[in-house]
Amino acid sequence: MGTTQLETAPEPKYWHLKTVLSEALDSEFAVGEILPNERELAARFGVARATLRQALEQLELEGRLQRRRGVGTTVAPPRMGVAVDPARHTWPGAPGDDWQPLDAIETDTVPAAVARLLERVPGDRVHIVRRSRVTGGQPVAAELLYVPSDLVPARSTLAPLGAPARARAVLNALQERELEGQDRTVELGSACAQDAKELDRLPGAPVLVVTTRYVSGGRTAAVAVSTYRADTCRLTFGESDAVALLAG
Repeated sequence: MGTTQLETAPEPKYWHLKTVLSEALDSEFAVGEILPNERELAARFGVARATLRQALEQLELEGRLQRRRGVGTTVAPPRMGVAVDPARHTWPGAPGDDWQPLDAIETDTVPAAVARLLERVPGDRVHIVRRSRVTGGQPVAAELLYVPSDLVPARSTLAPLGAPARARAVLNALQERELEGQDRTVELGSACAQDAKELDRLPGAPVLVVTTRYVSGGRTAAVAVSTYRADTCRLTFGESDAVALLAG
């Protein structure tokens, strides 16, 4: 990677540097290779380290780089196509659903945005099911599924169950209802500490947040907040199977 001066670039320095680095990633570096440290890169390109960090952060956001604990910044593999398909995914936990149930708790405290979607008032109790999605042996998403407690019969019987069994019991209760429809939104976000731990990322890493609202009996029966790794995933919508997609 040769020295490139950026003083005369008409666009922001970090953006031009991002383009130069992206080309170098394609031609000079292999997947998984560790980049030189920030001091070396900044000197090589004649930029301040703050400018370099902006370029690296943008490349991480685009899925070209990964920051790994105890390793450094490495070249990311191509993004994986991950299906988010309302035609195939009915109730969470239905046959064909590849999410793994981890645990379920009951609480009267939920995020305000979720409470609004559930059309519930403060103090209403809700089951929160925690699930994980793994593709190719790699965790790609973490999910919190919120289900009003009054939709889960005999919930007192959940306490003696183990964590995955509690989660499955809540999912089974949902599947006994008729699903009338669902809608979803996708937003860019930052990984909180819990999501970062489950996804093997650093807190604050870019993520894609998919919020799905499930409707039954004319009202919201559940809300799922699914957090996908933005550096490795490209979400696909439609009826075809997901395929590997190149980043960049």
